[in-house]
Amino acid sequence: MTAVQTRENTDEAASARQAKIVALVVAVSFFMQILDGTIVTTSLPQMATSFGVQPVAMSIGITVYMLTMSAFIPLSGWLGDRFGARRVFLVSIAVFTVASLFCGLSGSLTEFVIARAVQGAGSALMTPVGRIIVLKNARKSELVQAIALITWPALTAPVLGPVLGSFITTYASWHWNFLINIPIGLVGIALVLRFVPEQREERVGPLDIKGFFLSAAGLTLLLAALELSVKAQAGFVPLVVLLAAGIVLSAMATRHFRRIDNPLLDLTAFKVQTFSMTTLSAGTACRAAINATPFLLPLLFQLGFGLSSIAAGTYLLVYFLGNLGMKVVTTPLLRFFGFRNVLFFNGVIAAGSIVACGFLTPDTPDVVISALLLIAGLSRSMEFTALNTLSFADIGPAQRSSASTLSSMLQQISMLVGVAVAAAVLNISAGLRGAADPILGDFRTAFFVVGMIGFLSCLRFLRLSADAGADVSHHRRFQKS
Repeated sequence: MTAVQTRENTDEAASARQAKIVALVVAVSFFMQILDGTIVTTSLPQMATSFGVQPVAMSIGITVYMLTMSAFIPLSGWLGDRFGARRVFLVSIAVFTVASLFCGLSGSLTEFVIARAVQGAGSALMTPVGRIIVLKNARKSELVQAIALITWPALTAPVLGPVLGSFITTYASWHWNFLINIPIGLVGIALVLRFVPEQREERVGPLDIKGFFLSAAGLTLLLAALELSVKAQAGFVPLVVLLAAGIVLSAMATRHFRRIDNPLLDLTAFKVQTFSMTTLSAGTACRAAINATPFLLPLLFQLGFGLSSIAAGTYLLVYFLGNLGMKVVTTPLLRFFGFRNVLFFNGVIAAGSIVACGFLTPDTPDVVISALLLIAGLSRSMEFTALNTLSFADIGPAQRSSASTLSSMLQQISMLVGVAVAAAVLNISAGLRGAADPILGDFRTAFFVVGMIGFLSCLRFLRLSADAGADVSHHRRFQKS
């Protein structure tokens, strides 16, 4: 009996170690991908000067990246099943890395846009396929730690990106904002080859071409409409047309997926309450509120406080430290309180910290600002990790690929929804005063609206059962012991 137990303990330890290593490898690639999406914004004026165009023209580089990525995301799960998740993940990293090289070497706006389009295609496959790899290599008991490891890039990169981008652009050149991806990508490829095992589904149906085009077009138009809504110069009619077309095509794609035998995306994952609530309903609203905060904070510090981008970045570093600081206590807290309580009470704290940010002024003591940003970062980290883990707690092996793809699609939507809502409230509030630029009062309104969205979304988490995700968090076992 002792020998059997020892062998089982050894196997469990080896499995946990392997799952952790795989998650860390995937996290490295995620960090490169998300960092690139945030770091580029700081260098657009310098790039415009280099290309001989107006700074406003550079926004096409961000738009084409986002649209290309949204077009290819629906295909990621099927490609991972058909050709093997490890192989597709390697290809996505390689495509992203090579495209980054060409972005850095671009000599004109046209060359840059083409390189960004290719980069977006690589990025589209990276996140959902990387998550599939982690899910396949982690047991349920290892899922919290594995998801926490691949969540930290999404928490830290958006905060680090603008700071690092400003530093590189100021003291080096905009080219290095892209060339920095080369060593990270090469390290990521080497780590995948060394540590990630090959896994492929035995039976994969033919490609659902109609479903791909409908879902890709629907998602692309929806994200394009959300992106357009943030731009002050966008017209109302184009926005409504894009949004309506996106909704219609998405509805057609949903209807198509429900009617055929081998759909590109298996929507039965939405029948699982934990997945549906944490990705489609409350999860989308909660993510939108939290994702709006990194958008609003730099604007508050620069436009409301009159600080430079570097000075604003020092405050954001405290927010970044809060995101990292929660990692060591995430698993114990989930084990002690369970997913439902953590998502609700921590969500209330996160929403409260967002509202409180609206009351900051240039006269607020630095220690108070830092303490509030630390709390906001801590609660943001906990909420995202709990959401991302519970999403897949009850998903079966046959649903993983589609669930990962659907989760990536909805997270992209929630990110842009958060920014769009925050920007809309700022613009409306400033417009009611007849002003073009927001002041502290406008930021207070924006933070309040976003915080209320976060608070209301948390109320829905109370509909979860007390032992939701207990096989992952071990909350039920703890109570019984």
